Amino acid sequence: MNTKLTLTVEKRIIVKAKHYAKKTGRSLSELIENYLQSLVEEKGSAGKMSPKLKRITGAVKLPKDFNEAEELRSILEKKHL
Repeated sequence: MNTKLTLTVEKRIIVKAKHYAKKTGRSLSELIENYLQSLVEEKGSAGKMSPKLKRITGAVKLPKDFNEAEELRSILEKKHL
């Protein structure tokens, strides 16, 4: 169930965030929800992500069982074999 939330944020941040959301084809609500979700997730799964993957958290929806190391290995094998 969705619930309305009122936030107080600097206007310049809101303008930039709305621009970013539009550019990436998402809503500002979705960006904020994804960010909040990443904060409250278990540290075990979030702690295993590389810094690059953490930066795009929310931009790409990955399955819960996503294994970054296995995916990277698979891509490199395809590229070099």
